[in-house]
Amino acid sequence: MQNNTCVELRMDASHISEDNFATLMSTFDALGGSEESNQLTGQHERIAWFEVNSNAEEQYKRLETAAALFGLKEEQFSIKTLGDDWATAWQDHWTAMPIGKSLCVRPSFCETLPDRAIDVVLDPGQAFGTGTHPTTYLCLEAIEDYCLNQPPQSLLDMGAGSGLLAITAAKMGAQNIMCVDYDPLSVEACDVNAGINNISLTSILGDTPPAQTFELVVANILYNPLIDMAKPLAASVDKHLILSGILNEQVPALIQAYVAHGLTHHNTRNKEEWAAVEFIR
Repeated sequence: MQNNTCVELRMDASHISEDNFATLMSTFDALGGSEESNQLTGQHERIAWFEVNSNAEEQYKRLETAAALFGLKEEQFSIKTLGDDWATAWQDHWTAMPIGKSLCVRPSFCETLPDRAIDVVLDPGQAFGTGTHPTTYLCLEAIEDYCLNQPPQSLLDMGAGSGLLAITAAKMGAQNIMCVDYDPLSVEACDVNAGINNISLTSILGDTPPAQTFELVVANILYNPLIDMAKPLAASVDKHLILSGILNEQVPALIQAYVAHGLTHHNTRNKEEWAAVEFIR
């Protein structure tokens, strides 16, 4: 990138799916992307950044047309050009987050919360996962409840992203942790964030669960891949499974798919339109 500005496209996440967002970013060669959720207002946005075109008016029109093609109305997205500080401007929207009974999850540039026993520090980088999305929040609550009872002796984080779920479990005493993700940037982020938090884990590149069992398995992905990998993911569960990245209306079909592979539905947690579903063997 030869200049110090970029064009930012913000979209209401309830009106554009994660897959369509990824397609839009790829089509227009985005410099990067992120998600932001405000736990107080419930507002959830997807944001993409693009290198400034020599013809700004034409670039704006192309992005406006793309947003419209994906079904967004004019009031559901915004486009603007950011100045020299664009690369760090997004940090202004993040704060340390209290989650569950004892957790504090914060990006590395935010101060900790003094009244929280477990401090998890992340460098978000280019991998998703800083605890702001409802599905991540629900997973962290479920992991905390499990670990407070008895930390797992082995854990698999499938589709690990930033490694947040695995690192949180490790901070609460989990052992023998494996993170798996199909994106090399996520594998790298898991290792970096494990180092920041001074914990040990194994991070590998892949899109299928390993052929071994783990006491606790967590996967915060999306409904379709969770359905596609139901058999091998269920087979990797020794005691407890936490699944998220699914909408409330998708829960019954998800439960049916995993019960069919030998697991028992244990609990469902809900936040806004999202759910996390727990199974036991």
